[in-house]
Amino acid sequence: MAWVAKRRSADGSVRHQARYRDPFGEKRTAGTFSTSREALKAAMKAEGKVADGTWIDPRGGAITFREYAEDVWLPSRHLEVSTRAGYVSYLRNHFVPFFGKMTLARIMPSTVQDWVTRGVEQGLSPRSIAKYHVMLHSVFARAVRDRLIAFNPCEDTELPKVVARKARTLTPEEYTSVLAEIPDRFKPLVMTAIETGLRWGELVALRPRHVDFLRRSITVEETIVEVSRKDSPTGERMLAKPYPKDDEPRTLRVSQRLLDVLAARIAELGLALDDLMFPSREVAGGHPLSRATFNTRYWRPAVQRSGIDFNVRMHDLRHAHASWLLAGGADLKTVMQRMGHSQIMTTQKYLHTLPDADDKALAAFEAVRSRTQ
Repeated sequence: MAWVAKRRSADGSVRHQARYRDPFGEKRTAGTFSTSREALKAAMKAEGKVADGTWIDPRGGAITFREYAEDVWLPSRHLEVSTRAGYVSYLRNHFVPFFGKMTLARIMPSTVQDWVTRGVEQGLSPRSIAKYHVMLHSVFARAVRDRLIAFNPCEDTELPKVVARKARTLTPEEYTSVLAEIPDRFKPLVMTAIETGLRWGELVALRPRHVDFLRRSITVEETIVEVSRKDSPTGERMLAKPYPKDDEPRTLRVSQRLLDVLAARIAELGLALDDLMFPSREVAGGHPLSRATFNTRYWRPAVQRSGIDFNVRMHDLRHAHASWLLAGGADLKTVMQRMGHSQIMTTQKYLHTLPDADDKALAAFEAVRSRTQ
């Protein structure tokens, strides 16, 4: 309940302080006035804002963006190691240099728009700006919920248009050309990638105990994430996580040919059940293979030597896996489960991505039409 407290100033005059309790039960002041009536009116107005949910903590405007983002917002998030490391990097490189010393109350929609303009001028891609803006929006959304600011300054930001480019899918013939240029020690890795569609972290986390030679299957139940040492919670670059990205193990059927390749590798290196199948060095009990090292030293040179005239990433083998399955007649639900997708819409984007998909569709159309003529 609002009330008025009398205060005697140094000159002996009496002042009236408007008092109320905030949503957390703490005593607050809504100002000091010359009359009790004015003070009570201000106190009741502040109390009304508490009651209807529009109250804003007047001290919130003094908190800087950096203090809030690093000390309140980030610690409150339940994030995977790699996601947290990414957020720390985004704060350090893209947000703190621009917003860091500003108080939350000072940051307006025009301030955020200036940040977008600066990003475009510095050469950030529209896709990157959109990604960073999602995180920035989350920071201010939490500040609104904490009653530190009245509105989210990221609302209605004009972002540069992201132009979707049609991705080109690696054909079986192109894959064969790349595989021929891959050093022999990495051929089993690449063959496993194309036949399973595993993400890189899942691929390098495979161990002999994940391969069931009797049931001709591989179980995906671990992943390894790679982060910079400065952003790692342990100071290590390679961090093992006991579950894949989709949070639950999945089992994939594989060919006998791939099983024979993996069996030969296990025997050649003398791998134990818990050793990594594809370590950084060709030894039993080796350390995880770095994605950056593999891409720079082995994958990109192999792609260049193969003569393929477009950029092919190692991750594109995962896309090719899904596209080949669908082109070969596999149903969406099976491909979704095999890929570890949480939504079938993610799987659908791989439909009709091979160069001859449209020709096959037209041939099917003509076949049906010819039966009716």
